[in-house]
Amino acid sequence: MSATDITPSEITPSEITKWDPALTERVMGVLRPFLKGYHRAEVRGLETFPAGGALVVSNHSGGLLAMDVPVFASGFYEHFGYDRPVYTLSHDMLMVGPSGTFFKKTGFIPANHENADEALRSGGVVVVFPGGDYDVYRPTLSANKIDFSGRTGYVRAALNNGVPIVPTVSIGGQESQLFLTRGTEIAKALGPIARAFRTKILPVSFGFPFGLSVVLPVNVPLPTKITMQTLPPIDVAAEFGEDPDIDEVDAHVRRVMQRALDELASERRLPVLG
Repeated sequence: MSATDITPSEITPSEITKWDPALTERVMGVLRPFLKGYHRAEVRGLETFPAGGALVVSNHSGGLLAMDVPVFASGFYEHFGYDRPVYTLSHDMLMVGPSGTFFKKTGFIPANHENADEALRSGGVVVVFPGGDYDVYRPTLSANKIDFSGRTGYVRAALNNGVPIVPTVSIGGQESQLFLTRGTEIAKALGPIARAFRTKILPVSFGFPFGLSVVLPVNVPLPTKITMQTLPPIDVAAEFGEDPDIDEVDAHVRRVMQRALDELASERRLPVLG
């Protein structure tokens, strides 16, 4: 039996059962007008989105206040309703404290293989940003470049759970402020302090209203137009075999994504305005 044959009611894993569809719908009802008004957000390509479990693999944009997750989730739920949950593999720090309960109820789950497997096998949609912090803080000059920093674990996750990869691209978030550098050298210089926060970067950006920021103070994102596009699903086993070359699959996924991102970039007339 494949993951697409399993319904959420057939298993009772720990993290994914915390998803609250009623709360999620209320949150989306609040966020959607803001996303469509302030960011003129749109999600394209959902008509080709597969049924059942799926692994959404996306680039990540916008720094600390990245809007990729709410934009995608808002568009997905508006198109499909709330019968199928959207889970996002997230940093452990998001799960700490009182806010952690809220995030878990709205689909955020700690990023590890066990949670990813449970969510995918339940028939849920799992969003992963392989590039993580490295990607979300990429310099403005590399805003439209797909770069996962060599991370390929998502391929094995899709293969092990028998679900398709849905390549997804996002544009606009990296125009919300000026990203100057990831700050890898600064993080190295800080040594144990950086390691305590599980980070290899200390990004430097420039924005409104505080100007220069080294993570803090947090600047307000500019009202840039954010467009996301889901691409046709990739059945890894069908296209590459049961025991594929992981690097080959990863290269193919990134190539497909880069082509789509280049097309979105060619549509934009001006930064921020879109």
